[in-house]
Amino acid sequence: MKITVMGASGRIGTRLVDNLRQEGIEVVAASTSLGVDSVTGEGLKPAIAGADVVIDVTNAASFGDNSALAFFKASTRNLLAAAAEAGVTHYIALSVVGTPRLVESDYFRAKMVQENLIRAARRPYTILHSTQFFEFISGVIDMGVDGEGFRLPSASVRPIAADNVADMLAELAMGTPRNDIVEIGGREQFGLDQIARMYLTANEDIRQVITDDSARYYGVELNDDTLLPIEGTRMGSLRYVDWLSQSLAN
Repeated sequence: MKITVMGASGRIGTRLVDNLRQEGIEVVAASTSLGVDSVTGEGLKPAIAGADVVIDVTNAASFGDNSALAFFKASTRNLLAAAAEAGVTHYIALSVVGTPRLVESDYFRAKMVQENLIRAARRPYTILHSTQFFEFISGVIDMGVDGEGFRLPSASVRPIAADNVADMLAELAMGTPRNDIVEIGGREQFGLDQIARMYLTANEDIRQVITDDSARYYGVELNDDTLLPIEGTRMGSLRYVDWLSQSLAN
């Protein structure tokens, strides 16, 4: 089996490539820093030639404007075209839990376009929806900055370690296409305000978090379940407090 990972230099991509190679699988690691650009198409055909599976873990550089839409349109169309030409039998893409409920946001509207392009291509596919990564909780907190503190909603989230997401992508690559969405989330459920306080306390940051359910997430006002995966979702193995302890020790 040969697998091409597009976005192989990113947080998920590096872990995924390592996982697959440890299983003895032939992997082509593709990213802009490695000379493969899914937006312009540079280097894309040779990177995908002969691949059985393509895994798209690319991401837009900007979340808050139309550049995300331009990125996902161009990147996904180019990847799908190259995959079809190469005879790829399974196209896998990483997306986000709650995407259909977050389309007021420029970024999530762009992710929805990405998913629709994959479905419309009529190629065997699997889309993995993941909840927010532990590694990005600090960025979520920063979105709520308000003076010397933070305002965040109490909406529930089940964050997950990037390692667990990479493991799931590798597992999906070994299986047959689902032609559907699969979801994964963390073992524990927190309010966004609650997990922010946990993170700040662990980092000895005395700034206060004010619970404000009108505070927006990527420009969207949340319901309590907007960011939660569906019932029966696959769960990651790592607990947030354990991950937090490990990350502070490194």
